[in-house]
Amino acid sequence: MQKIVPCLWFDSEGEEAVDFYIKTFGEGKILNTSRYAADTPSNKPIGSVMTIEFEINGLKLMVLNGGPIFKLNQSISFFVLCKPQEIDGLWEKLSVGGSALMPLGKYPFSERYGWLQDKYGVSWQLMVETEKTDQKIIPSLLFVGNVYGRAHEAMDLYASLFENSKVNQISYYPNGDPQEGKITYAQFELHGEKFVVMDSGFAHKFSFNEAVSFVIYCNDQEEINYFYDKLSADPKAEICGWIKDKFGVSWQLVTIGFEKLMTGKNAKKVTEELLKMKRLDIKKLQEAYESA
Repeated sequence: MQKIVPCLWFDSEGEEAVDFYIKTFGEGKILNTSRYAADTPSNKPIGSVMTIEFEINGLKLMVLNGGPIFKLNQSISFFVLCKPQEIDGLWEKLSVGGSALMPLGKYPFSERYGWLQDKYGVSWQLMVETEKTDQKIIPSLLFVGNVYGRAHEAMDLYASLFENSKVNQISYYPNGDPQEGKITYAQFELHGEKFVVMDSGFAHKFSFNEAVSFVIYCNDQEEINYFYDKLSADPKAEICGWIKDKFGVSWQLVTIGFEKLMTGKNAKKVTEELLKMKRLDIKKLQEAYESA
C-alpha cells in the first residue's frame, strides 16, 4: 500500500474538490469517507464530511474539511507527467477558475510545461513525460524564505528515515548563477514513492504550512514513536498525531486501519479521545473503539 499520502486542507470544499479532480483526471475513485462524530475546534457540524481518501492516476490523496485556518499555496505542488496529446486538455480543465503561475509552453527544461493554481488553491506543474513511469503525479516541495538552500538537507533527512529510498535525479544551479550550488530539481523516492524538492531564492510570499501535509501510515505504535523521535522538531505543533519537521513541513502519523477507528460505531468516543492527545496513543484509541 502507499505509505505516504498527501493531505489537502480545505475549509468545507473537500467533497466538491474530490469530484472535480476525479472528473478532471478521468482515472480516479473515492476510497474512504469519514464524518465528524464529535465537536472539534473546526466547528464543523456533526455528520458532515471530515476526510475523503481518493485516488487519481494511481496516486492516493486525502482531503480534510478543517475550516478556514490554513490556506493552500505554491510551496507544495504536484508534478503531473502527461502524454503529449493529454497535456493541453488537462491544462484547460485545471485552469478553469484558477490562475497560471508559469504559462503552458516550451521551456529550456521541457518541450511542454506549465504551472498553475486551480480554483481551490492547489498547485499543479504539468509536464510532458520523457520516459514511462508508474507514478504520474509527484508531490514537489519548494524551499524558500528561511529554508531556502535546504532542499538537499531535507531530501537526505527524509531518505534516511524511510526504507526503500533513493535519489533518481538531481540538478544544481550552475557556476556563476546567483543561486549557484542550490537545487533546481531533485527527484527521489521514499518507500518507493517519488517526490521532488527544489530551492528558490526569489522573494516568495508563501511558506510551508499545514494546508498540505503528508500522512504516514505506520505499522504500529513503535513505528509512530520512531517518526516522533526522528522527524518532529516542534513540540508545540504536536497535536492529534500531527507533527512539524525542522523545515516547517507538516506530517500526520497514523496506523494502518486508522480509518476504521474513526468511522466505527464508537467514532464519537474515539474522536473525543483523539482530541485529548498531543502524541498519538493507538492503545487508548483502540480501547475507545472497543468500549461498550
